[in-house]
Amino acid sequence: MQSLRQDTSETPPSGVSKSVIHPSAKCLIKRSIDIVGALIGLAILVLMAVPIAIAIKLDSPGPIFYGQKRYGLKGRPFTIWKFRSMVENADALKQTVANQAQGLIFKNDHDSRVTRVGRILRTSSLDEFPQFWNVLKGDMSLVGTRPPTEDEVSHYSDHHWRRLDVKPGITGQWQISGRSAIKDFEEVVHLDLHYQAIWSPWYDLRVIFRTIALLFDRRGAW
Repeated sequence: MQSLRQDTSETPPSGVSKSVIHPSAKCLIKRSIDIVGALIGLAILVLMAVPIAIAIKLDSPGPIFYGQKRYGLKGRPFTIWKFRSMVENADALKQTVANQAQGLIFKNDHDSRVTRVGRILRTSSLDEFPQFWNVLKGDMSLVGTRPPTEDEVSHYSDHHWRRLDVKPGITGQWQISGRSAIKDFEEVVHLDLHYQAIWSPWYDLRVIFRTIALLFDRRGAW
């Protein structure tokens, strides 16, 4: 299996917001919830890892895990981990796929790079379980903003950086608001800033339980 220890040591981009860190990033209750949730998620991951790994390997050549550079709290770069759901050279083929979204996010509901097993993993959100490792390390939270890619942040305007006043999350306001239907980046930004405005540890728990309900309903995969 591909190692999950890869990390980045680069400094945040120069355009990152200089505002005060959001209270959620310093809240011990939120961090405690993250640690407990991450340990539960990783325990489930251990049980699922072998059959998922076999399915990925039988379906297409390439590594089991996929690591990608993302940006977190205050623009700090880190490597996000997922089960690989696309063909091995997916990044090189990105320009061959039409973008159905508006603004800085990339989305195609019929992306030809996604493998057969990958579609199942994405529909069930099983591809995201390795991110519990990111949560345990502190790069991410269970609930937060959608972690942006390098392509996205290279085109950020000033107000976009405010998204990164909180840690990125496995789930968030964008997910419980119908993430598969949201194709306008400015709407994503609006939801992220709304989350910051109404945040509390108890609201995080509400988002988590709402996300679990959506997973069982098998709707809204990104």
